[in-house]
Amino acid sequence: MTILYTHSASERHLTPSGHPEQVARHKAVLDGLADLKLDRREAPLAAEADVLRCHPERYLARLKAAVPAQGQVALDADTWLSPGSLEAAMRAVGAACAAVDAVLGGEDSRAFVAMRPPGHHAERETPMGFCLLGTAAIAAMRALDHHGLDRVAVLDFDVHHGNGTQDLLWDESRAFFASTHQMPLYPGTGRASETGAHGQVMNVPLPPGSGGAQARAAWRQIMDRLQAHAPQLVIISAGFDAHAADPLAALEWEDDDFAAITRMICDAAGAAPVVSVLEGGYDLAALGRSARAHVTALEGTGP
Repeated sequence: MTILYTHSASERHLTPSGHPEQVARHKAVLDGLADLKLDRREAPLAAEADVLRCHPERYLARLKAAVPAQGQVALDADTWLSPGSLEAAMRAVGAACAAVDAVLGGEDSRAFVAMRPPGHHAERETPMGFCLLGTAAIAAMRALDHHGLDRVAVLDFDVHHGNGTQDLLWDESRAFFASTHQMPLYPGTGRASETGAHGQVMNVPLPPGSGGAQARAAWRQIMDRLQAHAPQLVIISAGFDAHAADPLAALEWEDDDFAAITRMICDAAGAAPVVSVLEGGYDLAALGRSARAHVTALEGTGP
């Protein structure tokens, strides 16, 4: 039974009215998963030691100091803090790390973290793109440093390039990072020529208007590299904003494309466990359906 980590703190990270990264995203995902038989667990707060594997102490201190007592403050044009934001981000990281512990401890082979804010744009010392902390990268570093793994993969199918994850893992030879994403599009990174300090980064940019056939072909290329890496753990940055209905981009994926790519990843992972963390997805109906398709594929129960 797939483990689901979530927490109501996700709904205390508040953004201004009309902001696409809104509280309703959390409910949309949970509603999409409501009738599935999942091992539902509360997301714990992250240990600061885990966060500090990727972000320096001065960065975490700046975030703490910026949290307002009331209302909302902008860190940049897209990224906001409210009184509950840092707890939400710390619980997202804590859930991802707890999921790593659970699957590596043999409690299950699959886990999904349904938390917000997302994390894959947060660079070492820069919050951006709705993101405060590099959730997926921090989880990967926990697997490598705390559990002593030699090979971890982080795979990102969000429509926006995971520049933060790439930044945090750029020098980490033990971590293979691969991403498909629309180009051109925010944040402007993710060219195929960006290959990491050890050749362990693979970017496959997709042009606007690309649909499921192009997506699946790109992920088949990535699966060859994934199998060559022979990961002991796979972490997915699961953004659902490549959906045709999403308002922030122009790829044309459908619900079943997310399911098909998830099945590819699980098949290529072999015996390695898989942890998935929620990233983007801003059309609420499409987000709920796509998250459901993804989780049922993780479980091996989807069509």
